[in-house]
Amino acid sequence: MSDADTQQKILLGISSCLIGEKVRFDGGHKQNRYILDTLGNYFSFRPFCPEMAIGLGVPRETIRLVSIDGHAEAVGNKNAHLNYTQPLVEIAEQQQDWHRQIFGYIVKKDSPSCGMERVRVYHNDQPQRNGVGLYTETLMRNFPTLPIEEEGRLGDPVLRESFIKRVFIYRRWHDMLAEGLDWASLTDFHARHKLILYSHNQDLGRKLGRELSAAHQQPIEDYAPRYLADLMTILQIYAKRSNHVNVLEHIRGYLKQDLDKSDKQELTDSIENYRRGLLPLIVPITLLRHHFRRNPDTYIDRSYYMQPHPDELMLLNSL
Repeated sequence: MSDADTQQKILLGISSCLIGEKVRFDGGHKQNRYILDTLGNYFSFRPFCPEMAIGLGVPRETIRLVSIDGHAEAVGNKNAHLNYTQPLVEIAEQQQDWHRQIFGYIVKKDSPSCGMERVRVYHNDQPQRNGVGLYTETLMRNFPTLPIEEEGRLGDPVLRESFIKRVFIYRRWHDMLAEGLDWASLTDFHARHKLILYSHNQDLGRKLGRELSAAHQQPIEDYAPRYLADLMTILQIYAKRSNHVNVLEHIRGYLKQDLDKSDKQELTDSIENYRRGLLPLIVPITLLRHHFRRNPDTYIDRSYYMQPHPDELMLLNSL
């Protein structure tokens, strides 16, 4: 990974309560130390609380999502005549200027304003976990490729790594746009992320590569948004262990002329033990990095697969 990737903290939007602001209905907060102490070394945060922004005070009556005529609306938990649906949608629409300048968003789970999924929606006073917070729903509609995750899901190693990887890729995408988009830069961007795509879904990764190759007859400004949408869709597919094994074996092939028998066996054993769940992903990757330092390969060196984010985040240690 180049120094440019870690020189400047990456800006994320975040629900205000998660960084310790006392904006909850009861005057409390939901400060998350992992976000502040670990992610804070690489990310800066733009806090926002939509409920406070629409004028609800602290303390305040809680709100909940209720199904009304087939649509989820935000109403007072005690006074259902208080309807905050339109204000929450409008406040999200009004934040688009700074939403365009962030590279990811961490939202509060279960919140009728901020939750990303499985928010309770009441149907005749019976809750069903099939809703999305109205602020976040509007955010996702306006910025469908923006990486978004709930703080509760960051406790899952696969979901945590997937989200942070998407943030770094999304930031690299915007760096590329800032430098001037052309077919050469887009082709290079794809080549550097191709193995990451294969670890999520090889068939879709190959399909995207073919579409990119065939797209050169059209204006790049028309194609680039479709490429980004397909890219982020693939990256939202969870990377299975078997897919990682396929990519690791593919990378090992670049060393077949360079390693002696014992090194080859050690690498084979490392990949096999990862496949069996006996080792984390970082072990075969570290071994591969070691061999490529001795036997450099331009393509592998430029690929982000073996270092999609800073080692200090230790995200590959739990996969």
